[in-house]
Amino acid sequence: MAPALKALLAQGAGLAGAFLLARSGALNGLWPLVVAQATLAALVAVLLRSDRWWLPIHLGFLPLVVAAQRLALHPGWYLLAFIALALTYWTSFRSQVPLYLSNRDTARAVLALLPARSARLLDIGAGTGSLLRPLARSRPDCQFTGVELAPASWLLGRLLTHRLANLQWRRGDLFAEPWGDYDVVYAFLSPVPMAAVWNKARAEMRPGSLLLSNSFPVPGCEPAFVVEVGDRRRTQLYAYRIAPATAT
Repeated sequence: MAPALKALLAQGAGLAGAFLLARSGALNGLWPLVVAQATLAALVAVLLRSDRWWLPIHLGFLPLVVAAQRLALHPGWYLLAFIALALTYWTSFRSQVPLYLSNRDTARAVLALLPARSARLLDIGAGTGSLLRPLARSRPDCQFTGVELAPASWLLGRLLTHRLANLQWRRGDLFAEPWGDYDVVYAFLSPVPMAAVWNKARAEMRPGSLLLSNSFPVPGCEPAFVVEVGDRRRTQLYAYRIAPATAT
């Protein structure tokens, strides 16, 4: 089932449940019903096995709508918010890859995995460059490249990284970028594209190079090793070593 359809069903179920609670007299008042709708929508989303990032959306959607209506905001603010969200999340509804930002603990863990020699690292779906900036400062002998598609994230990343000579910042689709010249490819995406990411890595990356996935393992593939970052998120880095091609 498509994620958008799951979201619609969850919100509809939440509204139906809140309506029944109001009719039965179990709940009275606007905000108890709003909270009930949001909670029911989130529970239905869990039952439908929606990705976890949908849960705060369901919990906040109707409360924010009601709060905004009470504030009597000018319609232009809604348009501005829509444009900002669209420029930030861009094609997330299709790719099912939300904006995740790597923290400094993760950057330190990735830094420890870089070869002692000069190396090249590609961050696919680089967000605002939160991983690449500390890496580029710590390893001026290495070359780093970030690829980001969403315009707002790309622009902010461009502004934050333009002074780093060993960091290239590009706007584009992660699958359109060639991966063959990199020693390490880093991904912090979602479970959805990981099978395609692994297929591209095996097809293009050199033997011995490393694919690092933050939080989301490749389905059906055992990682070479797993790094426990030790941050508040309990982040895990799944590392996949590219094996030499077998002769046919």
